[in-house]
Amino acid sequence: MISGHMINKSRFERFVYADSAKKLADIQKNYNDDLQNEVDEKTERIVALHDLLIIGMTTMVESRDNSTGGHIRRTSAGVRILTETMRENGSHQLSDGFCRKLIKAAPMHDLGIIAVDDSILRKPGRFTPEEYVKMKTHAAEGARIVREILINTDDEEFRRIAENVAHYHHERFDGTGYLDKLKGEEIPPEARIMAIADMYDALVSKRVYKEPYSFEQADRIILEDMGTQFDPALRTYYETARPKLEAYYAEDFIKTERQIPVF
Repeated sequence: MISGHMINKSRFERFVYADSAKKLADIQKNYNDDLQNEVDEKTERIVALHDLLIIGMTTMVESRDNSTGGHIRRTSAGVRILTETMRENGSHQLSDGFCRKLIKAAPMHDLGIIAVDDSILRKPGRFTPEEYVKMKTHAAEGARIVREILINTDDEEFRRIAENVAHYHHERFDGTGYLDKLKGEEIPPEARIMAIADMYDALVSKRVYKEPYSFEQADRIILEDMGTQFDPALRTYYETARPKLEAYYAEDFIKTERQIPVF
């Protein structure tokens, strides 16, 4: 009907009709674009606020611990260095999206520490066997807290990655870790990557019960534990990332020392 009606119109009338339709379509498109941009901006602000809340919570948790200051920041950097190295060196199993979400989730890996009693967490020395048992519960507790924090998120993949990082970063590749004794590829890949960054920081950082290990000592321990504590498939990527890890930690330690007043 419309086609027949258009045929009966003069060339000028058809031109005016087509021009008006085009202008109307352009107006509608511009309106939709403006609306989408507004939605995107609001979404970005909400996501940014959400990220700040997560960082604030993890920093608050870390402040309760006498021995791990800066651990969250450094392990997040370690995860970033490892994942970037994996992507640059042919690990096509990791998408850019997965890497971004893992880096974002890394600060949440120790959230469960908030449930550990101060008498244990702030103890100036090694844990007793009984205290260590209680300390180990932070993994499952962290997964529960992450699940509650992210229960309404639209990003199901991020929720899963964050929960797995919190729950399984103390599992060992040989099945002797905690809490679920997962073995090999039963351990989610995000937790296997997190485990290396977590241990590396623990080795090269000062703790109340030990002095920092040298980079060479830490490297030897990490490599010796490939196949037992760590996924041996990650060995090549760790070795490639090692210079960047050392450079980051060397710079971080210099910055930290400069912040300490000398009397």
